[in-house]
Amino acid sequence: MSRTKSLQRRLASTVARRTRQLFLHNAVRVILAALVPGVFPADALARTVWRCVLDGTVSLSTAAEPGSECTPQTLDDDAAALPNLWGTMGDFQGTLYQREQDGKTVYGTRKLPGSKPLFGFSVATPAHSPAHAGLGQVGPPRLDLYRSEFRAAARRTGVDEAWLRAIAHAESYFDASAVSEKGARGVMQLMPDVISDYAVENPHSARDSILAGASLLKALDAHYGGDLVRVAAAYNAGIGTVDEYGGVPPYEETRIYVAKVTELYANYRKAMGLVVRPMHLIPAQ
Repeated sequence: MSRTKSLQRRLASTVARRTRQLFLHNAVRVILAALVPGVFPADALARTVWRCVLDGTVSLSTAAEPGSECTPQTLDDDAAALPNLWGTMGDFQGTLYQREQDGKTVYGTRKLPGSKPLFGFSVATPAHSPAHAGLGQVGPPRLDLYRSEFRAAARRTGVDEAWLRAIAHAESYFDASAVSEKGARGVMQLMPDVISDYAVENPHSARDSILAGASLLKALDAHYGGDLVRVAAAYNAGIGTVDEYGGVPPYEETRIYVAKVTELYANYRKAMGLVVRPMHLIPAQ
């Protein structure tokens, strides 16, 4: 490689890294008071942001919010992959508030008692790229297949049967013999590590697959505090990937998968005579 091409590649790499850093500045420092002096030290290389969920809404804060389910995330200015703290793709608008909590000044995007509005903001999540969309296609709900298996798994794990069926529909269209290019098997398209973790004797047994899939969904639900968008993304792309990006990863297939499951979940809730539950958390106001 010529010296000129080497320099060009290094420059391109530097530009890409700075672009990622700029997103961090826009998506975190702007939201969490980079425009307000003293919130973060100017020379800080990392900062902790709290992502808080309450009644189906999500907010960001410099400290855990009272009454919300909050998880901390340390953000490094030099991180290779910048997280999407909102959890889904799109443009988000809101207001940055200031409040006193435990004798400290705290900034966040939820209006809590005693909060004072500082300024409005608009944030765009990162651009997306292509990815895997599952084996099943969106079609009419199917309640005729594996009635006892789905009912038993839902009762045993506490996972909504409509949600469990939506995932199975998207994953395999209820095909117990299905095998994906990546080695996922059965109705719930269990990957080899899941098959091992849940001691699944026969991944092509509808009963074993559905129960293991329900158990995995329950674990993901606990990990993500009821955020079904992240649960769906992790079921498709892996928990490590979702945690790395702090939300739905920038893969087109995963975005398609989440959109598909969202539609299917609503359809199955309706078909079962249940009130539709939105998957997406709503930004707090």
